[in-house]
Amino acid sequence: MRILVEITGVIPGSPADRAGIKTGDFLISMNQHKIRDVLDYMYYAAETDVCLIVQTQEMQREIKIQKDEYDDLGLEFASFLMDQKQSCKNKCVFCFIDQMPPGMRETLYFKDDDARLSFLQGNYVTLTNMTQEDVDRIISMKLNINVSVHTTNPELRCKMMHNRFAGEKLDFLWQMARAGIQLNCQIVLCPGLNDGAELERTLQDLGKMLPNLTSVAVVPVGLSKYRKNLYPLTGFTKQTAGDAIDLIQKYQKNFLEKFQTRAVFPSDEFFLMAERKIPDAEYYEDYPQYENGVGMLRSLADEFASALESAEAGTLPRKVTIATGKSPYDFLCELARQAETAFPGLICQVICIRNDFFGESITVTGLITGQDLIAQLKNRDLGEELLLSSSMIRRNDDVFLDDLHISEIETALHTKIRLVDNDGYDLLDAMLGIEY
Repeated sequence: MRILVEITGVIPGSPADRAGIKTGDFLISMNQHKIRDVLDYMYYAAETDVCLIVQTQEMQREIKIQKDEYDDLGLEFASFLMDQKQSCKNKCVFCFIDQMPPGMRETLYFKDDDARLSFLQGNYVTLTNMTQEDVDRIISMKLNINVSVHTTNPELRCKMMHNRFAGEKLDFLWQMARAGIQLNCQIVLCPGLNDGAELERTLQDLGKMLPNLTSVAVVPVGLSKYRKNLYPLTGFTKQTAGDAIDLIQKYQKNFLEKFQTRAVFPSDEFFLMAERKIPDAEYYEDYPQYENGVGMLRSLADEFASALESAEAGTLPRKVTIATGKSPYDFLCELARQAETAFPGLICQVICIRNDFFGESITVTGLITGQDLIAQLKNRDLGEELLLSSSMIRRNDDVFLDDLHISEIETALHTKIRLVDNDGYDLLDAMLGIEY
């Protein structure tokens, strides 16, 4: 079957434009390879000599283009993927999307499970959407991929994902590892399901993939108050969070001795729940699972300390407020105290926001909604600015999870809002009111 991908735009002056390709033409193949989606396009377009077969309204043309390696051809398509995004076929017992209230914007209920987004954007995939052809392509293109493993027990994986193919799809993981594909893995840990002896089994199995296994993040299950008719799960306690850390660190020691890497890392939440000190930077090596909440607090603290050391000290009459989730509250209080000590006159109050929207068991900052901010901060003296983590806001937008805009929060609270990235220098600048 011939695949046609419509070209919806051609960048003026680009190699494609100079070669006479027009909007409305159809791309059939590149260097004798069919083009199914953006992965094929990017891979073959990276070559210096590209032979395209293009279908125009009148005829089929062969177009040869010479360019520098990795230079963009200049073609645009209807969607980023040149195809529809693949949705998740699983119904995982821990899935947070199934725990959201009704009435939210439609995009929040979409579950993606697309291997292409794993390579391009760092998303995690379960492998259940993938075919042998997909795996062969990943291996031939030598693409890195992020995999949600959760357990290497096939029967338990089927149960946890509510997908009868989830266990056998683990074979794709072993195939990619044997082929030298660099893999980042993720385990959502659920007490009574895949922890304890099951976690040991999983770490033992994943350890056999080293050194092609780049890293593993272990993150705790998040449980909202909207779990009616869902699988009965329990959250972590101080004791069980500590037990998970201890087991993971046993394997870290083993991996470090054999492979010079800890490989597996518990997320920051485990240390906060267990009321244990966040490890030093050395523990996190090159921060391979930073985006998964592994080492974020250590990085923030170290950057903040460096920012304080290099800042020009002085009296600063200023008051600001940081609103945060319960998990990092104590941690941020300590950073605020350090800033107040270094800058007499600075008042930096930290307020813990209770998550009424999703339920009090949700304690991370990124899931705080606009309505909870308004309800709990209204009529309080917030000072000159309200500092909020940028993780509360939809990417490249100014909207909270409940669709309230930043401007609406500012109006309700009569306070200017400043978004702060997880960066110690950015945080100190925000506390001091420094603008760039």
